[in-house]
Amino acid sequence: MEIFVFIFNSILLGVGLAMDAFSVSLANGLNEPCMRRSRMCTIAGFFSFFQFAMPLAGWICVHTISQAFKSFEKFIPWIALVLLLFIGGKMLFEGIRGGAADCEKPAVGLGGLLLQSVATSIDALSVGFTISEHTVTEALLCCVLIGAVTFAICMAGIFLGKNFGTKLAAKASILGGAILIAIGIEIFITGVFF
Repeated sequence: MEIFVFIFNSILLGVGLAMDAFSVSLANGLNEPCMRRSRMCTIAGFFSFFQFAMPLAGWICVHTISQAFKSFEKFIPWIALVLLLFIGGKMLFEGIRGGAADCEKPAVGLGGLLLQSVATSIDALSVGFTISEHTVTEALLCCVLIGAVTFAICMAGIFLGKNFGTKLAAKASILGGAILIAIGIEIFITGVFF
């Protein structure tokens, strides 16, 4: 029964952490309606890896350099806001400027995908504090479950975004950029004021 509760709690934690990544995946799908399955897996894989790595890094910090991490924690909402405003603003600008979706060229490059992954998972660093009582094995299992849940949720977000992006065509980039900016503002407000 105890292992069931542990797995259930880890999955719930993964769902909660994956919501920002889901929204960004949705925006990516909207912005790139011709996306191939391999690219969908790459995007979901990036988000999944960072959602796995950040809580584990937080757990390691708790067990090594927790005081330095506590002073860094107040900058997390600011970093997420800046990164998502930059990426979302770029998508908005490109959408307003116009042009049809280019199915040959990915809408978000490797650098942009890296920035999105960091921005949506940086708050997961603090999850390391909530799992600090876990053993190394439990922490790894928890982070693997978080990563797996994130992968599944992001694939669903990309799929939904692609389907809506095909229907919305020219306005998809504008909507995707607006979603990213809204996520950045939401992360900032909840991180600073709540």
